[in-house]
Amino acid sequence: MKGIILAGGSATRLYPLSKAISKQIMPVYDKPMIYYPLSTLMLAGIREVLVISTPRDLPMFRELLGDGSRIGMQIEYKIQEVPNGLAQAFVLGREFLNGEPGCLILGDNMFYGQGFSKMLREAVADVEGGHAGACIFGYEVSDPRAYGVVEFDSEGHVLSLEEKPSQPKSRYAVPGLYFYNKSVCEKAAILEPSARGEYEITDLNKMYLTEGTLKVKLFGRGFAWLDTGNCDSLLEAGNFIATIQNRQGFYVSCIEEIAWRNGWISTETLAALGKEMKTAYGRYLEGLAEHAK
Repeated sequence: MKGIILAGGSATRLYPLSKAISKQIMPVYDKPMIYYPLSTLMLAGIREVLVISTPRDLPMFRELLGDGSRIGMQIEYKIQEVPNGLAQAFVLGREFLNGEPGCLILGDNMFYGQGFSKMLREAVADVEGGHAGACIFGYEVSDPRAYGVVEFDSEGHVLSLEEKPSQPKSRYAVPGLYFYNKSVCEKAAILEPSARGEYEITDLNKMYLTEGTLKVKLFGRGFAWLDTGNCDSLLEAGNFIATIQNRQGFYVSCIEEIAWRNGWISTETLAALGKEMKTAYGRYLEGLAEHAK
């Protein structure tokens, strides 16, 4: 399975911060925001990733991540001239996926919780093994009107999906993390624009629901799905990461560590990457390598 990070848009709710720089380049405590969705794909075992962004912002992502070889990955890039909806990622990414299953994650979505890696690997296995055509997630929120919303029956079966409903049928929002089988690009190509003029990811998910192959996994109460859409939520996300790291002593979404633990880079490479950085982040990597000897 391959992965796509959609990191476009203008992030007007963060103006003037985002007027000259992509939101997904902004720091969430000690890392660029895009490290968090990238780490999610890595935890799922995905090594080939396409980053989609604007003509203005794509060079910054190239400079930050390169071709991915430093962490044992392959990272490619694609321009999105105009943001026309999330499902457009599979039109732009069709050549990259080349008939393989794909995972889409939004560049500003952050996840943290026990058992997350296991849930991701299960989603990949379900889709690649043919047990599901698509696997998405549900997360209970106090006000789901700003999200895609999933409705269940009393036995937990999915009844409906709605995009930003004024009267939600449940409190379960659908986070920006989606796993699809190899038919996803064909489905995305025949979508019609919504009333908002966008190619909605909810409409894509409805196709899988209609054919009976949609699976929804629920995140529990102890799980964190962090939003970074405005200045307050961006600050709260940074404080959350700082609290976890400073209290527990390990780094959240450290892409070099994940690559090393996945066996994609050696201990020697990990140590070398840490030595390049004259920061606490670099010393953390060097410490991991030293303890592994």
